[in-house]
Amino acid sequence: MVGLMNAKNYNFGGEFVEYMVKTFKDSLKQCQWDAARYALRFLADLVNCHVISTNSLLQLLDSMVDAANEDNVPQVRRDWYVFAVLSTLPWVGRELYEKKESALENLLVRIEVFLNKRTKKHHNALRVWSVDAPHPQEEYLDCLWAQIRKLRQDNWTEKHIPRPYLAFDSVLCEALQHNIPVIHPPPHQDSFEYPMPWVVYRMFDYTDCPPGPILPGAHSIERFLIEEHLHSIIEMHRWERKECAIHLLMLPYKDKIPLEYCIVEVIFAELFHMPTPRYLEICYGSILIELCKQQPSKMPQVLAQATEILFMRIDSMNTSCFDRFVNWFSYHLSNFQFRWSWDDWDSCLLLENEHPRPKFIQEVLLKCLRFSYHDRFKEMMPEGYAKLIPKPPMPHYKYSMEGAG
Repeated sequence: MVGLMNAKNYNFGGEFVEYMVKTFKDSLKQCQWDAARYALRFLADLVNCHVISTNSLLQLLDSMVDAANEDNVPQVRRDWYVFAVLSTLPWVGRELYEKKESALENLLVRIEVFLNKRTKKHHNALRVWSVDAPHPQEEYLDCLWAQIRKLRQDNWTEKHIPRPYLAFDSVLCEALQHNIPVIHPPPHQDSFEYPMPWVVYRMFDYTDCPPGPILPGAHSIERFLIEEHLHSIIEMHRWERKECAIHLLMLPYKDKIPLEYCIVEVIFAELFHMPTPRYLEICYGSILIELCKQQPSKMPQVLAQATEILFMRIDSMNTSCFDRFVNWFSYHLSNFQFRWSWDDWDSCLLLENEHPRPKFIQEVLLKCLRFSYHDRFKEMMPEGYAKLIPKPPMPHYKYSMEGAG
């Protein structure tokens, strides 16, 4: 729409670009990092609509990489500026590649030099698993850089971003373009708070999914775009679980991907986010329950498969994530009449009680006891699990005990 308006009225286009630049600068000053990143992305998409010139956008991206190379500033600040540039390139990479290939390559070389220099001492502390098999736990910037390199190998073509302006290219290509004024990122201040780093959580690959749409590879840009979209839906609708579930299941291009697997992976990524989840643990549990209600034919099976994967890998799970897994699973069982195929986990009964697998079942039953009563678990659980069932909660009346005077 902005492109078509600009083609009709050049002054309107100029005023709109000024407004977007002001919005971007204000967001940076107020530490509204997501808003700043979305404003930058919008400015980049205006290049595709022939509203903004490629040269001025490249100048802006270069100034952001300059900010990432400042001295005596926190690494989280430098990381954010590089992340903002990299996460914008899928929208405008093809246009820059066709018109300013050498300038785009110079920008990528500068980013690669930065990434090779940066320290990643935080990586181990943020991992969910102590081992990398079967999915490597990549630091978020390393993962996005690998996805951008794969996109570059594919000549900057992707299949997930809607581009309605292509239908109006004959009109838009005749419009006059505007230049973004020189923008200098605000200098760092001690009061500024930046987004913390994270590790990209992976649970599934294409071999885990049934025949049908193929799950994009871990280093495909489509995986990044899908996950970012799902995270933003959770952020926007987290207060109303039903609305959140409906919006998650209505993701655009849902027929081209195994959507249920993507949703479950993203929700567990939020739940296991280190050092703490973004929102209350019960938020994710309630959304998963609502998803099972909204799509009873697929979602419960995918969630059961995810639970099985988590249980089989629990030996190497971070202790904090272990506790969150216990809390979620007990809450989930309490909403589905405590039904579960316990016989599939019989092998854990041969292990010592303090081993993570039997310990997990013990902890889950202990939590479930708060939602039900002891006799129910005695009847519900297979006989072999008797040693893992918590002792019945009996009152202790001190005056009736031996020695009471």
